[in-house]
Amino acid sequence: MTKRVGILLSGRGSNMMALVESELFDVALVASDKPDAPGIAWARDRGLATFALSPKGLGKAAYEGALDRALRDAGVEVIALAGYMRLLSDRFVADWRGRIVNIHPSLLPKYKGLDTHARAIAANDGVHGCSVHVVTEVLDGGAVLGQAEVPILAGDTPDTLAARVLVEEHRLYPKVLAEFVNR
Repeated sequence: MTKRVGILLSGRGSNMMALVESELFDVALVASDKPDAPGIAWARDRGLATFALSPKGLGKAAYEGALDRALRDAGVEVIALAGYMRLLSDRFVADWRGRIVNIHPSLLPKYKGLDTHARAIAANDGVHGCSVHVVTEVLDGGAVLGQAEVPILAGDTPDTLAARVLVEEHRLYPKVLAEFVNR
């Protein structure tokens, strides 16, 4: 039986949309640290359960405590990060150990963190891509579950490369997440 998935996002949520639209697993909750995130409105419009709370003024521990309660109350068993731009505390990650996955716009272990497209172009790499990985306390350091490559073309900018990588993210993430939750 498939596990219930909670999706965390901070913005528009195009990866969240790809996950939901794949219909490969049960999305129990879509959550955001930005109550006005377009992805939250999109999820609500489709009748999905949502949780949106700004951490401003709460402190990290109180915010993550409220998020954890919302996820557990919704019956979430696996968390999928989809453009969630906050670092999770070591405690939160430990409480959900082995049950949080993320999509990252690089071929891990290369280019952990931000500005991955610009860094790949600056290094004159021939290929770039994306990775789905298990989240650990080490930034972008968990086991890689799947990857997709994209060629770096002459004249690419970080934006043009990012657009091609995003197409692969939308293809790769639902497939890998479905395999992960159905194992």
